[in-house]
Amino acid sequence: MTTVLVTGFDPFGGEKVNPAYEAVRMLPDRIAGARVITLEIPTAFTRGPAAVERAIERERPDIVISVGQAGGRSAITVEKVAVNLAEARIPDNDGEQPMGVALREDGDAAYFATIPVEAMVMNVRDHGLPAFVSYTAGTYVCNSVMYHMLYLLDRRFPGVRGGFIHVPYAIGQTVDKPNGTPSMSLPDMAKALEYAIEAAVGGGAGDGESGRAVMGETH
Repeated sequence: MTTVLVTGFDPFGGEKVNPAYEAVRMLPDRIAGARVITLEIPTAFTRGPAAVERAIERERPDIVISVGQAGGRSAITVEKVAVNLAEARIPDNDGEQPMGVALREDGDAAYFATIPVEAMVMNVRDHGLPAFVSYTAGTYVCNSVMYHMLYLLDRRFPGVRGGFIHVPYAIGQTVDKPNGTPSMSLPDMAKALEYAIEAAVGGGAGDGESGRAVMGETH
């Protein structure tokens, strides 16, 4: 049976909740016949990737998907690439604030997600929920976790697929934010994640395969 490890972060930046893990914990135990294991991880440059590494060693999943919050985005965004850079505008939950440093001195400049990004986006859209491909996971802990995960899968766990999904603010988080701040309900986030995982388990039309949806950005 296929096993999917899905992680979500704890609250950070003064927020009381993190919709990433709140949505992850709402996922069913089975998606498209695959066993789903969920885990909350710390929003921390050092402890976050370490928690994912331990979970991979313990669970031996076939697919690893980490989920984080991207406040200000209006939809589920499946990340395409992680870069070898840590540049923190705010400290993480451990007070660490790296500026302009490499995440792995021996790592590639970037790693691309090995899950079928476009197919995942299209499956979410096909079920009536907004989703897009994202070409930047930022330079904060989300990018760090994605980069370290893909580095680890490349070096130690070949054949295991991995990637990252960002979710918007939950509706309740926008009460004290500027008018017009985008948000999404937690149930919709959870369903969108479920549809994305469904496509990941099914394979879909991944990088380099014919028939994938035409996506991209001009700026």
